[in-house]
Amino acid sequence: MKRSIISIFTLIILFGCATVPLTGRKQISLISNSEILPLSFTSYKDVLRQSKLSTNMEQVNQVKSVGAKIQKAVENFMAQNKLSDHLEGYVWEFNLIEDDKTVNAWCMPGGKVAFYSGILPICQDENGIAVVMGHEIAHAVANHGRERLSQEMMQQLGGVALSVAVKDEPEQMQALYYTAYGIGSTYGAMLPYSRLHESEADKLGLIFMAMADYDPHEAPVFWERMAKAGGQQPPEFLSTHPSNEHRIRDLNNYMSTAMKYYKGGNSKKGGGKASIILVK
Repeated sequence: MKRSIISIFTLIILFGCATVPLTGRKQISLISNSEILPLSFTSYKDVLRQSKLSTNMEQVNQVKSVGAKIQKAVENFMAQNKLSDHLEGYVWEFNLIEDDKTVNAWCMPGGKVAFYSGILPICQDENGIAVVMGHEIAHAVANHGRERLSQEMMQQLGGVALSVAVKDEPEQMQALYYTAYGIGSTYGAMLPYSRLHESEADKLGLIFMAMADYDPHEAPVFWERMAKAGGQQPPEFLSTHPSNEHRIRDLNNYMSTAMKYYKGGNSKKGGGKASIILVK
């Protein structure tokens, strides 16, 4: 047991320090992109193979169009701030899964996005889709899932290397992976991301949708609709998510910063170029 604890701390010291792009926050990371992306791409294919893809081309094209615009905005933003290496190996993909009972969307490492048709009535239009798309892509760009997976590996697998975990504990590793990335969870309910991750993704997502020329003011409006659709929620201190009320307030408080990157706002056309620090 003592040896296991020592090995975990050794891993953290040697390999476990990473920085969240755009925020500067330090995070635990026992896994590199070169390790996680092949697993991500395989898992994404498995999910699509086991799911029914939507044949509603109007909705499919909406999701793909919004995704492509935010992808371009993210790539431009990262390039402007000399952070393109954080997107190395990304192979973007946007799909709509036909499941009206699942109010969900997620983004795996490497830009692999899936929406479920059940969230579209709450999105209502491309602006609402942009809110969700920006938020989910922000989780991936900030490596929240990789951070969560590293934490789970430390707790449940003793901090062993990813290659060893995949070989020796394939079923447990798959379960940890799916948990880390919120696959199968209901969007807006008890996803595994922490409050810090959610706040970070909200703010980054607001920037990303603004740079893609979607009005950031649509974000709190979307969450108001989500609050009405979600019914009663547990008290905030019992949840890993901020309450909808807290989230809406934070988004509104951050709106003036986001508007600096919105072409349709009062800022310079083309959005801001300076790097941003979102979390103090």
